[in-house]
Amino acid sequence: MFDRILKSFGMGGRMSVLPAPLAGQVIPLSDVKDQMFAKGLLGQGVAVLPSGNRVVAPSDGKIEAIFPTGHAVAIHTTEGLDVLIHVGLETVKLDGRHFKVNASVGDVVSQGDVLIEFDRDAIAAEGFDVTVPILICNSAEFASIKGCEGSEVAELDQLVVARSR
Repeated sequence: MFDRILKSFGMGGRMSVLPAPLAGQVIPLSDVKDQMFAKGLLGQGVAVLPSGNRVVAPSDGKIEAIFPTGHAVAIHTTEGLDVLIHVGLETVKLDGRHFKVNASVGDVVSQGDVLIEFDRDAIAAEGFDVTVPILICNSAEFASIKGCEGSEVAELDQLVVARSR
C-alpha cells in the first residue's frame, strides 16, 4: 500500500544514475543547435560542451551500435538505460576524420573503458559544433529524467538521474 502512495507522489521508484561519459560543461538539451536533439525526438538527456578528447563507457554495459565514422555510440547499460552519445553536430560529414573508435558492436564494456577518442580542436577548426548530446533513448520507460545542467563535470561524475515509473 505504501509503495503505491509513494509512487503517486513520484517517490519510491527505482533510480538509475548515468555518469558522465566525458568531461565538460553540461547544458540543457534544448540549447543544442540541432532540432532533432533539442526537441528530444531521439530521447531525453543533456549535452556536454567537452573539455577533453575522449568518450568513456559511463557504466558497465554492451555496445549496441557504433558508427564507423566514430562520431556516435549507443550502449545498453546494466542499469537498463539505452544511451546514445553523439560527438558533435553534423560530424558524420567528417567521414571518420579526427575520430578513433576503440569498441565494436556487441562488446561488453566496463565503466571507464575508452570508447572513442576525438580531436576536439581539429573538429572545431573544420567548422563543426563539438557539443555532445547524451540521450536516454528509452526515456519513455522512466517517470523522469533529470540532468545536472549548468555543472562542470569530470568523466564519470553524476550526469543524469532517471527515475522509474
